[in-house]
Amino acid sequence: MRALLLCLVGLMTASSELAFAQMKLSPKAAPSANEVRYFTSIDGLMDGNADVVLKETRQGKTVTSAVLDVCYPAEKGSDRKDRFVANLAVNGQTLTGTTQSISDKLPVTVKLVRKPTGDTFEFKGQISVGRTVTEVTSTDNFDLSEKEFLDNQTTDDGITPAPKDFTEVSPESIGVRVKLDAALDFLKGLKGQDLEVSLNSLTVSCDALRAGEQTINISVDPDRATALIAKSKSSPGVVAAGWTSGVVEMERSIRFAAAGWRDGDRLNKDKIAAAIANVLTKTLSAKSAAAGWNANTGKLKLTFKRPSQQFPALDLTETVEITALVAPDKPGVSDRLMLWIGSPVISTADEGAGPRLNLNEESSGDEEGDQKDDNGSVDALAKEFKGQRWDTDKSVWK
Repeated sequence: MRALLLCLVGLMTASSELAFAQMKLSPKAAPSANEVRYFTSIDGLMDGNADVVLKETRQGKTVTSAVLDVCYPAEKGSDRKDRFVANLAVNGQTLTGTTQSISDKLPVTVKLVRKPTGDTFEFKGQISVGRTVTEVTSTDNFDLSEKEFLDNQTTDDGITPAPKDFTEVSPESIGVRVKLDAALDFLKGLKGQDLEVSLNSLTVSCDALRAGEQTINISVDPDRATALIAKSKSSPGVVAAGWTSGVVEMERSIRFAAAGWRDGDRLNKDKIAAAIANVLTKTLSAKSAAAGWNANTGKLKLTFKRPSQQFPALDLTETVEITALVAPDKPGVSDRLMLWIGSPVISTADEGAGPRLNLNEESSGDEEGDQKDDNGSVDALAKEFKGQRWDTDKSVWK
């Protein structure tokens, strides 16, 4: 029995020595792995108009490399952007580097001192672009993890190449995402065509500069939208093309059977315009003055006149303008049509004979005239066309 106990003690001692030896022989803990962190603002650059991304690679708390990406107005007050990307050398707390701006080829020099201040960071120094020198003093800067940064960068241009219907995208509105170096040729190819290009989409944003791609927004007659998308997809440099959001609001739309409103495969536009005008003359208590279809966008513009009830003795006239759009309720062949009717835009003027009273409507913002209630016009049109209204709560036709 004693021999057995001695044997067990010996085994335990040997096991302990072996374990201790393994602990002594195990390698040292691996140094901290590289971590990427981002700053998405540094105050004061280009009069506060710069879009800044500073990417740092760190080992523990030590910065081992950094890249400064700055997008800014090419000229003061201009929508045109320029950008530079500078690889910065790290010397303690000092970050320095030189590069050249991408568009205007201006020399760029960066010298920043980075200082941790508790949970935030402070940057001081100078950045020069061409002859413009910016003194940098930026405090209380928070950094982001790579995941947080990427989550904030995700953008959706809203392009839907093959929508099941036109409840979330608009039948006349096309989006084309094209590489920046091919955008000019693509736009030149649109010259002379019956369509309209959104002026705002010609501005190359900082996001577009960084992505190397720009989204061009186009309005076109829904009858030609499918063909335009197909042609755009085959154009050099085009990354994506499809329908996107536009004028159509589902709350002001109806869906109805196409039978009786087409001549073969094409809309009977005269019949549709007359039916809409007939309904609106009643709901608006006005006389129809004009109706015309836009050859570029396929929109119908209707104009009505009625006496103004504001100071009736002056015999002022209200002009009511309403825009409408008629298209199939989905891409391709469909036996149903969708009608969207815009809110009325009302202006008042003295149109009487002889001397006239000049009026100032004092419209604010970018609205033209005054938008008012349409007195149940959408419901009346749904009844006239035997159509369905959109149920916003259930997102279905009712």
